[in-house]
Amino acid sequence: MKKLEERGYLLTEQVNPQSQNLDQLTSLELVDLFNREDEETIRAIAAVRTQLAQAIDRTAKALKQGGRLFYVGAGTSGRLGVLDAAECPPTFCTPPELVQGVIAGGAGALIRSSENLEDREEDGSDAIAHRQVTELDVVVGITAGGTTPYVRGALQAARQRGATTILLACVPAEQVSYEVDLDIRLLVGPEILAGSTRLKAGTVTKMVLNILSTGVMVQLGKVYGNRMVDVAVTNKKLHDRALRILQDLTDLSRDEAGFLLERSGRRVKLALLMHWTGEDVPVCDRLLSQQQGNLRQALLSYQNSSE
Repeated sequence: MKKLEERGYLLTEQVNPQSQNLDQLTSLELVDLFNREDEETIRAIAAVRTQLAQAIDRTAKALKQGGRLFYVGAGTSGRLGVLDAAECPPTFCTPPELVQGVIAGGAGALIRSSENLEDREEDGSDAIAHRQVTELDVVVGITAGGTTPYVRGALQAARQRGATTILLACVPAEQVSYEVDLDIRLLVGPEILAGSTRLKAGTVTKMVLNILSTGVMVQLGKVYGNRMVDVAVTNKKLHDRALRILQDLTDLSRDEAGFLLERSGRRVKLALLMHWTGEDVPVCDRLLSQQQGNLRQALLSYQNSSE
């Protein structure tokens, strides 16, 4: 029988001295304790701000050159990656293949615990091969404790294929080492419930993924000001949001905004450029295409050519 690896030395497995009497707290005391401990997530992100900015820059550059972004993880880490990837198409109108979440155990692991499936490095390597990862792609391995074999196998395989590799982990590098291009350690300390990394570790991971994907999409021209101008108008809520964006950024009434939105094929970015330039769909489509979909640059290019 294979000897189990001792993981008690890991920061994520240690006992939090602030919650030794967790089972004796009132509900209000428990809430206050969580609130205090969750402040560690903000400090952890501030400590890696430079590396996180580098991750945004490198990922945006890769995607502009035709690459893809993959999040790879198991358990909570894997689910968070899948969640962030799934939210990119409706928020930024990206094709589903641009940002992909890869979780040990596949789709079934999203709704049913399958943490035993994380123990095979070769499965992580196979996942990278199956998706035909190349040197154009970026692979982000997410592992709170840093020891997940599935993630290690995926990162090693991605590195061998020349992809940009990024690690998100919640333990110090001296506890678990990796060979990656960007090594981001989110040190939030021991969990209130010892070893339960769905807590602070999960929270800080979600926060970092929010920053990473949004920062990348900003650089890809998916945002104008702080408006979601590439929103996919696929339901009533998003249709309303699209109309409000058009109204807020123009002098149009709601009915006029609705008419413009339909003329543009329900593409907010295109509708705005049509309104500001007075040009038709083909011309504005071409302007946006010439500027890789960046609305601000397309508008500036048009204005410069009209002078």
